Amino acid sequence: MVAPALSLWHDTVDDDLSPRPQLPGDIDVDVAIVGAGFTGLWTAYYLRWRDPTLRVAVIEQEIAGFGASGRNGGWCSALFAGSREHTAKVHGRVAAVALQRAMFDTIDEIGRVALVEGIDCHFAKGGTLSVATLPAHLNRLQRELKEHEGYGFDEDDYRWLDADEAGKQIGTTPNLGALYTPHCAAIHPARLVRGLARAVERHGAHIYEGTRALGVESKKVRTAHGTVNAEYVVWATEAFTATLPGEARSLVPLYSLMIATEPLDDGFWDGAGLSDRPTFTDGRHMLIYGQRTADGRFAFGGRGAPYHFGSKVKPAFDRDERVFGRLRETLQALFPAIADARVTHKWGGAVAVPRDWYSTVGLDRSTGLGWAGGYVGDGVATTNLAGRTLADLVLGLDSELTSLPWVGHRSPRWEPEPFRWLGINAGRALMGSMDRAEARGRNPRLRASLASKLLGDH
Repeated sequence: MVAPALSLWHDTVDDDLSPRPQLPGDIDVDVAIVGAGFTGLWTAYYLRWRDPTLRVAVIEQEIAGFGASGRNGGWCSALFAGSREHTAKVHGRVAAVALQRAMFDTIDEIGRVALVEGIDCHFAKGGTLSVATLPAHLNRLQRELKEHEGYGFDEDDYRWLDADEAGKQIGTTPNLGALYTPHCAAIHPARLVRGLARAVERHGAHIYEGTRALGVESKKVRTAHGTVNAEYVVWATEAFTATLPGEARSLVPLYSLMIATEPLDDGFWDGAGLSDRPTFTDGRHMLIYGQRTADGRFAFGGRGAPYHFGSKVKPAFDRDERVFGRLRETLQALFPAIADARVTHKWGGAVAVPRDWYSTVGLDRSTGLGWAGGYVGDGVATTNLAGRTLADLVLGLDSELTSLPWVGHRSPRWEPEPFRWLGINAGRALMGSMDRAEARGRNPRLRASLASKLLGDH
């Protein structure tokens, strides 16, 4: 059984996290899926929903929702890992806008499924506030708004809130204004992923837990408990992909850590705002993210943890007291009134980052191998789009989803060590340095250019 300390979300989920049975031996199915996180479960869900005759098996090393799907910040957002500018350059502006519109629609699709399947995941579509807490943030966020407008998006999708408007929504200190988009819902991610697993089983797919994939190849998944023979095999292992033989350079696992406060009283929230539960961030380079949970806590995280040599993924990396301390300091700087609030949960996990920072989904019909991932921490919604797309690809459907520009994308491999370790951590250090410089009123333009080159962020 997974320890409740795995995250706030696992500690407050609506089941006991008891593992399902292991694979009972060799089996034959139509589709085998490796990984019972959001990608694997959404794929299984839509496959069975569209063709109830398909035999679908999901293989999971731990339990459903053990990884990032159950530990993330609870942003069901329309953010896509991969810049719109890069997509437009390669595929055209129409394709770039279509991909973004598909992400917008995905938020409502997840809400629809949660309602239909009776999944109480605390879904609250309050949007996202990106707050300017420094003059440098103000300039950067307003440039971002102009870029959205340049692609034809209007106030129904993105709009600027001046300081007074923003202050009514979120009580950060300071608050110079905010970029707002309605296309995000705050959720309880473990409730969503665990409820989705139950829905997948109700629809007739099988989930085998405690079953590690030892080898994934065309038409076959080898495990210590037997072999799954399948017409199609889908990789849905995200950050854990780096732990598989020969895959350390495919996706880099970068750690994102979180803290959660005790529930805060109504008097605090009268000043802090977030009454509609919008998710929030600000304009800094080193990403932070937060939400007001349904039970009145802050769940707050950031990307301050180092990259670990050799793309290693270990439970010890989930906890770094220095990072937890900085998260607490940052949250208190934004909301000084939490000074006496107790932090009840600290946790973390790895997110998968491809070399070009661009998510991908696809199916090689010649081998029967399908894949999706590289979400760079923005996977709660993107996984749903991936699952629907993979279902169409497996079923041979030519749809609007299968024509989106991320379908079939292949990211280059990361550099070998020690260059990978040196480049990524140097880039991280530069971003932290840029934030400190902006806090002193300086413009770190040269450092920004160098960080972009080191990390290859499109």
